[in-house]
Amino acid sequence: MIDFYSAATPNGYKVAIALEEMGLEYQLHHLDLSTNEQKKPAFLAINPNGRIPAIVDRSNDNFAVFESGAILIYLAEKTGMFLPLDFKQRSVVMQWLMFQMGGVGPMLGQANVFYRYFPEKVPAAIQRYQNEGRRLLEVLNRRLGDVEYLAGDYSIADMATWPWARSHNWSGINIDDLPHLKRWINALADRPACQKALLTPASKQQSDKERVEQAQNMISR
Repeated sequence: MIDFYSAATPNGYKVAIALEEMGLEYQLHHLDLSTNEQKKPAFLAINPNGRIPAIVDRSNDNFAVFESGAILIYLAEKTGMFLPLDFKQRSVVMQWLMFQMGGVGPMLGQANVFYRYFPEKVPAAIQRYQNEGRRLLEVLNRRLGDVEYLAGDYSIADMATWPWARSHNWSGINIDDLPHLKRWINALADRPACQKALLTPASKQQSDKERVEQAQNMISR
């Protein structure tokens, strides 16, 4: 059994996808970001950075893992799924996973903040992060013109990237002219695990304060 600490954000969704795809038994603990539940001592004992998601693997001496990318790698290695053993193929998965962790997530997260949540409009900041977010999505589109999934076969790299890429409209980024990216987004949207993940936990109507707290959490990789 795995204790899964999460909220309705792209970083939370990516771990939910992995848990569902791998068929792992887990118990969801929904943290209320609007009340800073993720900053309370009980959760800081699991993740000292005070961000979601995090897991505690009860079957492995209550081993705690934080940072969404690290969680995906841990779960893939635990199950032997969605992360190849072949040295080169494993590296390809890790490259695209790091591309999401270091680029797609942070840039689209910042675009969300300045486009949707920041109390005053800063056009230069909005344009900067939307332009960079768009550039990264173009990189994905070119890659997906050559392969079905980011690393060739479906992997944790796709699980990590899809929750961010699918929310491009929320970041104010249009992808109508990126057909390969759209094809991939739609293909993953048809997967039962991805559909279930978006309800784990389900999004809800949020106050402005809650949206700001969620946005701040989304910036974390």
